[in-house]
Amino acid sequence: MFRSFIYIVFCILMYIIYTGDAYAQDPQYTQYYAAPLYLNPAFAGSDLQGRIGANYRTQWPGLDAQFKTFSVYYDTFLERYNSGVGVMVMNDTEGAANLKSLTISGIYAYELKLAESMYFRPGFQASYIRRDIGFYENLVFANQIDPNDPFAPPMPGDGNLNGLGDPIDMLSLSFGGLFFTENFWLGASAHHVNQPNQSFFDGESKLPVKFSGHAGYRIPLGHGAMKRDFTHTYKQRYITPTLNYKRQGPFEQLDVGAYLYAEPLIVGFWYRGLPYKPINQESNRDALVVLLGLSLPTGMDIGYSFDYTVSQLGIQSGGAHEISISFSLPDRKNPGAPRLRDTILPCPKF
Repeated sequence: MFRSFIYIVFCILMYIIYTGDAYAQDPQYTQYYAAPLYLNPAFAGSDLQGRIGANYRTQWPGLDAQFKTFSVYYDTFLERYNSGVGVMVMNDTEGAANLKSLTISGIYAYELKLAESMYFRPGFQASYIRRDIGFYENLVFANQIDPNDPFAPPMPGDGNLNGLGDPIDMLSLSFGGLFFTENFWLGASAHHVNQPNQSFFDGESKLPVKFSGHAGYRIPLGHGAMKRDFTHTYKQRYITPTLNYKRQGPFEQLDVGAYLYAEPLIVGFWYRGLPYKPINQESNRDALVVLLGLSLPTGMDIGYSFDYTVSQLGIQSGGAHEISISFSLPDRKNPGAPRLRDTILPCPKF
């Protein structure tokens, strides 16, 4: 009897959780260009040198149903093969149910020169994803309650539910492309194109494909002061309007804004949402975002951003805080060697 009751309660809870999660989005980063391998596999090796980075995001810390995402990545360029390769590891915890996802990705990109100062990079990504709802840790079943003392700590359960709710493993395949010139770039990516099954039951619940389109244009603002180093060059100054469109299942969002770079300081401001396209009769507006960052001559870039929530959750949700850090690794074999192409990728690093 207890076993039947446990099974019914478990099925109801999992149905509630996955009725909402079936339309959930993948984790998102406000500083999407500071998580280049997550945004688009075509970015692998785009700096033409080794690069290592990390990103941390906590969303809605004022609520019990907060989201926390942490990722690290490394990529480099293989000159002999004109190819970029990278690896990424991401851990994500979602909502009050503590749905946990671990993603390990291998990424490859190839660089094609189309014309003078004009390049195209196709990219591919294969990811192993492990998801765990942790219902043995998060839920209390009837046979764990002492009938003589209902408020006592739960007793150990029998843990025998025929594998229901056990962690699931998935293989996700993703593709992307990136076109860029000296001051303009245009990219697109499609994640989970094979739509792996994410159901904790024996049935099927396909992970929706996530589409992303991103673009921007760098506008030079003239030279700043002379650098105090041996190069005798001037500091860079420019403004870069950007946009990033995302769609997964019925959800759509648009990030639009601009970065101001006055070496070494970067300031960014943009808006996220599609207010003219409501979801379930609710206004699709998310946040106003401000960013402060430093791009240091040592090769380190560090940024902090805050999302001011403008949805119905309001600022009492705590908004979202995000930190990114990356290091460009110098080529020790050929220090000071000339670049392999006649332009650099113009998109921001935050």
